[in-house]
Amino acid sequence: MISATVSKILNYSCVDGPGNRMVLFLQGCNYRCKNCHNPQTIDMCNQCGDCVPSCPTQSLQLITQNNKPFVVWNMTTCTECDACLTTCNKQSTPKTYTLTVTDTLELIRDNIFFINGITVTGGEATLQLPYIIALFKAIKSDPSLQHLSCMIDSNGSLSITGWQSVSPYLDGAMIDLKAWNNTTHRWLTGRDNDRVLASISWLSQHQKLYEVRLLQIPGITDYEQYIDDVAAYLTTLGDDIRIKLNAFQHHGVTGESLNWVTCNKSDIETLAMQLTERNITNLILPMVYV
Repeated sequence: MISATVSKILNYSCVDGPGNRMVLFLQGCNYRCKNCHNPQTIDMCNQCGDCVPSCPTQSLQLITQNNKPFVVWNMTTCTECDACLTTCNKQSTPKTYTLTVTDTLELIRDNIFFINGITVTGGEATLQLPYIIALFKAIKSDPSLQHLSCMIDSNGSLSITGWQSVSPYLDGAMIDLKAWNNTTHRWLTGRDNDRVLASISWLSQHQKLYEVRLLQIPGITDYEQYIDDVAAYLTTLGDDIRIKLNAFQHHGVTGESLNWVTCNKSDIETLAMQLTERNITNLILPMVYV
């Protein structure tokens, strides 16, 4: 059965797409963003077991399956102290579990009266694309579930072929444009942004783009430096595409980004004004700055 490695599930969220949504956080990412707010979702656990002795509630155990070590996490006794994350030399989390499509559908049905849709995010969700396709297809094939919108929150690195595969079952995608200049993007994420721009354009052309997200990091991201080019590109996407401005904060980040200046309301309003002056109208600004 098709399954995914999941790090977290939010039964209800109002910030991950339209309406109230169930959000599935899949483990693993192909970016190495210096400013990642969930760095523990980047790498898959290598089952080394170094984290097991660090758990104060003994919620982690190292067992052997098929002559291979395997870390087992007991979520019922876990207190989410995250001692395991500080112990891991990969800063990965052992607190993941395997979820089949059938399992996921059961969870969705348990919450069916309270949600408008499903959002799959990460990490980078599209690294587990077969699971997403199977899940979304099952939802759209079920008369009791097909009213739910199916959305992906992504860094945009998926190939066009990948988007074409999931498109028949996809209602919308939310894509992060982490920097405009390719050199800046590569320094910030470890990857080029050509696929990101290609994904945004393709999704827009096929009415599958819900939102483009710009994370403003003062002195780091380059939206203002290339504001004319950024605005000209966003204009090609159409007036109905949401352009969401996010403000960088220190929540969850590690390493050098802890020393970066956080983004305040004035920083966002300045960027918003520059975009508005260049005919970008469908801007979504943060509700809080903390």
